[in-house]
Amino acid sequence: MKIRDIATAIEEFAPLSLQADFDNSGLVVGRIDDDVHAALLAVDVTEEVIDEAEREGCDIIITHHPIIFTPLKRLNSANYVERCVERAIRSGIALYACHTNLDSAPNGMSWQVGSMIGLDAMSVLEPRKDNPSTGYGVVGVLPRPEEVMSLLGRIKSIFNVGAIRYSDIPKEGMMVRRVAICTGAGRSNIADALAAEADLYITADLRYNDFMLGENRMVLADIGHFESEFCAIRLLNDILSKKLCNFAVRKSQYSRNPIHYLL
Repeated sequence: MKIRDIATAIEEFAPLSLQADFDNSGLVVGRIDDDVHAALLAVDVTEEVIDEAEREGCDIIITHHPIIFTPLKRLNSANYVERCVERAIRSGIALYACHTNLDSAPNGMSWQVGSMIGLDAMSVLEPRKDNPSTGYGVVGVLPRPEEVMSLLGRIKSIFNVGAIRYSDIPKEGMMVRRVAICTGAGRSNIADALAAEADLYITADLRYNDFMLGENRMVLADIGHFESEFCAIRLLNDILSKKLCNFAVRKSQYSRNPIHYLL
Protein backbone atom coordinates (compact mmCIF):
# COMPACT_ATOMS: atom_id res chain seq x y z
CA MET A 1 0.00 0.00 0.00
CA LYS A 2 1.28 3.45 -0.81
CA ILE A 3 0.92 6.38 1.56
CA ARG A 4 -1.02 8.11 -1.20
CA ASP A 5 -3.73 5.41 -0.98
CA ILE A 6 -4.06 5.88 2.79
CA ALA A 7 -4.15 9.66 2.52
CA THR A 8 -6.81 9.46 -0.17
CA ALA A 9 -9.00 7.20 1.97
CA ILE A 10 -8.79 9.56 4.94
CA GLU A 11 -9.15 12.75 2.93
CA GLU A 12 -12.27 11.50 1.15
CA PHE A 13 -13.87 11.53 4.60
CA ALA A 14 -12.06 14.60 5.96
CA PRO A 15 -10.66 16.78 3.14
CA LEU A 16 -7.59 18.82 4.01
CA SER A 17 -9.47 21.90 2.80
CA LEU A 18 -11.54 21.69 6.00
CA GLN A 19 -8.56 22.23 8.30
CA ALA A 20 -8.09 25.50 10.18
CA ASP A 21 -5.53 28.05 8.97
CA PHE A 22 -3.23 27.35 11.93
CA ASP A 23 -3.25 23.59 11.42
CA ASN A 24 -0.74 21.17 9.89
CA SER A 25 -2.84 18.18 8.92
CA GLY A 26 -1.75 15.73 6.25
CA LEU A 27 1.56 13.99 5.66
CA VAL A 28 4.04 15.48 8.13
CA VAL A 29 6.96 13.05 7.68
CA GLY A 30 7.43 10.77 4.68
CA ARG A 31 6.98 10.72 0.92
CA ILE A 32 3.52 10.36 -0.58
CA ASP A 33 4.55 7.54 -2.96
CA ASP A 34 6.43 5.46 -0.36
CA ASP A 35 5.16 1.93 0.32
CA VAL A 36 3.87 1.12 3.81
CA HIS A 37 2.68 -2.16 5.25
CA ALA A 38 0.94 -1.44 8.56
CA ALA A 39 -0.46 1.64 10.31
CA LEU A 40 -0.55 2.52 14.01
CA LEU A 41 -3.37 4.85 15.16
CA ALA A 42 -2.89 7.23 18.10
CA VAL A 43 -3.99 10.61 19.41
CA ASP A 44 -0.42 11.98 19.56
CA VAL A 45 3.01 11.03 18.29
CA THR A 46 5.07 10.33 21.43
CA GLU A 47 8.24 8.41 22.08
CA GLU A 48 6.16 5.58 23.53
CA VAL A 49 4.08 5.44 20.35
CA ILE A 50 7.25 5.43 18.21
CA ASP A 51 8.55 2.52 20.36
CA GLU A 52 5.30 0.66 19.74
CA ALA A 53 5.41 1.26 15.99
CA GLU A 54 8.96 -0.09 15.83
CA ARG A 55 8.05 -3.19 17.88
CA GLU A 56 4.92 -3.95 15.88
CA GLY A 57 6.45 -3.30 12.46
CA CYS A 58 4.19 -0.34 11.67
CA ASP A 59 5.77 1.99 9.12
CA ILE A 60 3.16 4.75 9.32
CA ILE A 61 1.69 6.40 12.40
CA ILE A 62 -1.63 8.18 11.90
CA THR A 63 -2.60 10.59 14.67
CA HIS A 64 -5.21 13.21 15.42
CA HIS A 65 -2.70 15.86 16.56
CA PRO A 66 0.17 16.84 14.23
CA ILE A 67 3.60 16.40 15.83
CA ILE A 68 4.75 19.62 14.14
CA PHE A 69 2.67 22.78 14.53
CA THR A 70 5.38 25.39 14.09
CA PRO A 71 8.50 25.17 11.89
CA LEU A 72 11.45 23.33 13.45
CA LYS A 73 14.65 25.39 13.37
CA ARG A 74 16.89 22.46 14.22
CA LEU A 75 16.86 18.72 14.87
CA ASN A 76 19.20 18.01 17.78
CA SER A 77 17.03 15.99 20.19
CA ALA A 78 16.42 19.01 22.43
CA ASN A 79 12.76 18.08 23.05
CA TYR A 80 10.31 15.26 22.43
CA VAL A 81 9.09 16.74 19.14
CA GLU A 82 12.59 16.79 17.67
CA ARG A 83 13.35 13.32 19.05
CA CYS A 84 10.17 11.84 17.59
CA VAL A 85 10.74 13.38 14.16
CA GLU A 86 14.38 12.24 14.14
CA ARG A 87 13.42 8.69 15.13
CA ALA A 88 10.62 8.50 12.59
CA ILE A 89 12.99 9.52 9.79
CA ARG A 90 15.74 7.12 10.91
CA SER A 91 13.26 4.23 11.32
CA GLY A 92 11.49 4.89 8.04
CA ILE A 93 8.18 5.61 9.77
CA ALA A 94 5.83 8.06 8.06
CA LEU A 95 3.78 10.45 10.22
CA TYR A 96 0.33 11.55 9.10
CA ALA A 97 -2.11 13.77 11.01
CA CYS A 98 -5.86 14.25 10.63
CA HIS A 99 -6.73 17.10 12.99
CA THR A 100 -9.16 19.99 12.47
CA ASN A 101 -10.30 18.52 9.15
CA LEU A 102 -11.50 15.48 11.13
CA ASP A 103 -13.11 17.83 13.67
CA SER A 104 -15.13 19.68 11.04
CA ALA A 105 -15.99 16.82 8.67
CA PRO A 106 -19.57 15.50 8.56
CA ASN A 107 -19.83 12.64 11.09
CA GLY A 108 -16.46 13.71 12.48
CA MET A 109 -15.19 14.00 16.03
CA SER A 110 -18.05 15.78 17.80
CA TRP A 111 -20.55 13.55 16.02
CA GLN A 112 -18.73 10.52 17.43
CA VAL A 113 -18.92 11.90 20.99
CA GLY A 114 -22.59 12.72 20.49
CA SER A 115 -23.29 9.16 19.35
CA MET A 116 -21.44 7.76 22.37
CA ILE A 117 -23.65 9.85 24.67
CA GLY A 118 -26.77 8.84 22.75
CA LEU A 119 -27.79 12.11 21.09
CA ASP A 120 -30.42 12.17 18.36
CA ALA A 121 -31.16 14.74 15.63
CA MET A 122 -27.62 16.12 15.62
CA SER A 123 -26.66 19.14 13.52
CA VAL A 124 -23.53 21.27 13.14
CA LEU A 125 -23.01 23.75 15.97
CA GLU A 126 -20.85 26.24 13.99
CA PRO A 127 -21.47 25.59 10.27
CA ARG A 128 -18.94 26.78 7.72
CA LYS A 129 -20.34 29.59 5.57
CA ASP A 130 -19.17 27.96 2.34
CA ASN A 131 -20.48 24.50 3.30
CA PRO A 132 -23.08 24.37 6.10
CA SER A 133 -22.90 20.57 6.35
CA THR A 134 -19.37 20.94 7.74
CA GLY A 135 -18.05 22.87 10.71
CA TYR A 136 -17.14 22.62 14.37
CA GLY A 137 -19.20 20.93 17.05
CA VAL A 138 -22.68 19.46 17.11
CA VAL A 139 -25.93 20.02 18.96
CA GLY A 140 -28.52 17.32 19.51
CA VAL A 141 -31.13 15.99 21.90
CA LEU A 142 -31.20 13.12 24.35
CA PRO A 143 -33.95 10.51 23.80
CA ARG A 144 -35.39 11.59 27.16
CA PRO A 145 -34.48 14.34 29.65
CA GLU A 146 -31.74 13.38 32.10
CA GLU A 147 -30.83 14.99 35.42
CA VAL A 148 -27.63 16.99 34.90
CA MET A 149 -25.48 15.34 37.59
CA SER A 150 -26.60 11.90 36.50
CA LEU A 151 -25.67 12.74 32.92
CA LEU A 152 -22.27 14.12 33.94
CA GLY A 153 -21.63 10.92 35.89
CA ARG A 154 -22.50 8.85 32.84
CA ILE A 155 -20.20 10.97 30.65
CA LYS A 156 -17.39 10.58 33.20
CA SER A 157 -17.73 6.82 32.92
CA ILE A 158 -18.10 6.65 29.12
CA PHE A 159 -14.97 8.73 28.47
CA ASN A 160 -12.95 7.51 31.46
CA VAL A 161 -12.55 11.08 32.71
CA GLY A 162 -10.39 11.59 35.78
CA ALA A 163 -12.37 14.68 36.81
CA ILE A 164 -15.04 16.82 35.13
CA ARG A 165 -14.89 20.56 35.74
CA TYR A 166 -18.35 22.09 35.43
CA SER A 167 -20.03 25.45 35.97
CA ASP A 168 -22.86 26.48 38.26
CA ILE A 169 -26.08 24.53 37.75
CA PRO A 170 -28.90 27.05 37.18
CA LYS A 171 -31.38 25.15 39.34
CA GLU A 172 -31.32 22.12 41.61
CA GLY A 173 -32.25 18.91 39.85
CA MET A 174 -31.95 20.55 36.43
CA MET A 175 -32.95 18.27 33.57
CA VAL A 176 -30.93 18.18 30.36
CA ARG A 177 -32.47 17.50 26.97
CA ARG A 178 -30.47 19.55 24.49
CA VAL A 179 -26.67 19.05 24.44
CA ALA A 180 -23.95 20.86 22.50
CA ILE A 181 -20.49 19.35 21.99
CA CYS A 182 -17.14 20.51 20.65
CA THR A 183 -14.25 18.12 21.06
CA GLY A 184 -10.88 19.55 22.05
CA ALA A 185 -10.53 23.23 22.93
CA GLY A 186 -14.03 24.60 22.40
CA ARG A 187 -14.25 27.86 24.36
CA SER A 188 -14.83 29.78 21.12
CA ASN A 189 -18.14 27.96 20.63
CA ILE A 190 -19.72 28.83 23.98
CA ALA A 191 -21.84 31.56 22.37
CA ASP A 192 -22.92 29.11 19.64
CA ALA A 193 -24.03 26.61 22.28
CA LEU A 194 -26.07 29.31 24.04
CA ALA A 195 -27.61 30.41 20.75
CA ALA A 196 -28.56 26.78 20.07
CA GLU A 197 -30.39 26.77 23.44
CA ALA A 198 -28.30 23.92 24.79
CA ASP A 199 -28.87 22.90 28.40
CA LEU A 200 -25.32 21.50 28.57
CA TYR A 201 -22.16 22.26 26.61
CA ILE A 202 -19.45 19.59 26.64
CA THR A 203 -15.93 20.57 25.58
CA ALA A 204 -12.39 20.95 26.96
CA ASP A 205 -9.67 23.45 27.86
CA LEU A 206 -12.04 26.01 29.40
CA ARG A 207 -10.50 28.93 31.28
CA TYR A 208 -11.61 30.29 34.64
CA ASN A 209 -13.88 33.03 33.33
CA ASP A 210 -15.39 30.75 30.69
CA PHE A 211 -17.32 28.93 33.39
CA MET A 212 -19.28 32.14 34.05
CA LEU A 213 -20.62 32.38 30.50
CA GLY A 214 -23.56 30.02 30.84
CA GLU A 215 -25.82 33.01 31.59
CA ASN A 216 -27.68 30.98 34.23
CA ARG A 217 -29.20 28.96 31.38
CA MET A 218 -26.54 26.46 30.35
CA VAL A 219 -24.09 24.23 32.22
CA LEU A 220 -20.55 24.11 30.83
CA ALA A 221 -18.58 20.90 31.33
CA ASP A 222 -14.86 20.47 30.66
CA ILE A 223 -14.19 16.75 30.26
CA GLY A 224 -10.52 17.07 29.23
CA HIS A 225 -8.87 17.49 25.85
CA PHE A 226 -7.52 13.95 25.50
CA GLU A 227 -10.70 12.37 26.84
CA SER A 228 -12.87 14.23 24.35
CA GLU A 229 -10.64 13.25 21.42
CA PHE A 230 -9.64 9.66 22.18
CA CYS A 231 -12.47 8.61 19.86
CA ALA A 232 -10.25 9.73 16.94
CA ILE A 233 -8.56 6.33 17.06
CA ARG A 234 -11.83 4.47 16.59
CA LEU A 235 -13.02 6.90 13.92
CA LEU A 236 -9.80 6.60 11.88
CA ASN A 237 -9.91 2.82 12.26
CA ASP A 238 -13.47 2.74 10.90
CA ILE A 239 -12.51 4.94 7.93
CA LEU A 240 -9.50 2.82 6.96
CA SER A 241 -11.14 -0.55 7.64
CA LYS A 242 -14.03 0.25 5.30
CA LYS A 243 -11.92 1.69 2.48
CA LEU A 244 -8.72 -0.42 2.75
CA CYS A 245 -9.91 -3.80 3.99
CA ASN A 246 -6.63 -5.55 3.13
CA PHE A 247 -4.36 -3.08 4.94
CA ALA A 248 -3.18 -3.82 8.49
CA VAL A 249 -4.30 -1.19 11.02
CA ARG A 250 -3.46 -1.32 14.73
CA LYS A 251 -4.90 0.82 17.53
CA SER A 252 -2.12 2.07 19.79
CA GLN A 253 -1.97 0.64 23.29
CA TYR A 254 0.32 3.45 24.40
CA SER A 255 -1.66 6.50 23.29
CA ARG A 256 -2.30 8.08 26.67
CA ASN A 257 -3.31 11.28 28.40
CA PRO A 258 -0.31 13.42 29.44
CA ILE A 259 -2.46 14.90 32.24
CA HIS A 260 -2.79 13.08 35.57
CA TYR A 261 -5.42 13.63 38.24
CA LEU A 262 -4.92 13.60 42.01
CA LEU A 263 -8.24 12.48 43.49
